[in-house]
Amino acid sequence: MSDRPAERHRQIAREFTDRVRGTRSWDAPAPVAGWTARDVVRHLVDWLPAFLAGGSDVRLPAGPAVDDDPVGAWQAHVNAVQALLDDPATADKSLSNQHIGQLPLDRAIDQFYTTDVFMHTWDLARATGQDDRLDPDLCAQLLAGMEPMEEIIRSSGQYGPRVPVKDDADAQDKLLAFIGRDPHWRPTT
Repeated sequence: MSDRPAERHRQIAREFTDRVRGTRSWDAPAPVAGWTARDVVRHLVDWLPAFLAGGSDVRLPAGPAVDDDPVGAWQAHVNAVQALLDDPATADKSLSNQHIGQLPLDRAIDQFYTTDVFMHTWDLARATGQDDRLDPDLCAQLLAGMEPMEEIIRSSGQYGPRVPVKDDADAQDKLLAFIGRDPHWRPTT
């Protein structure tokens, strides 16, 4: 996996886009309590524009509403994010946030948003019965980076309590359990 933000986003977003296009039931329950497959897409489409607007001069163009067209909403959103990351002018932009300080814009998107897309790929895939395998090396890397900040991460309210898994669980299951997902979750039928 690339370490360049634009390329990493392209790779991770491609996987999520494949799951979006493969979704047949947008009302299928998702592994996040109270969410459906549509809510997974809504979350990703909704939070980044506000994050960027609150800390930079970047305004992402609005696409279709997720309720009306989840595939179109995702495609418009992902295309806008990729265009931003591919734009050479982005290298000179930064994002300022009271919780994270000031970061280069592409790094902020990579660190917070692209990793969120990566983790939510499992949510959408599991909700809709698609391939839910994640890159094991990136799973291990993310987990190693998050574990030392567990107290801060938990206090943010963005992650549920850690789910217990066996010591010999693979990197994907350990990452999912860390962020509060039951790696063995299946939708009820």
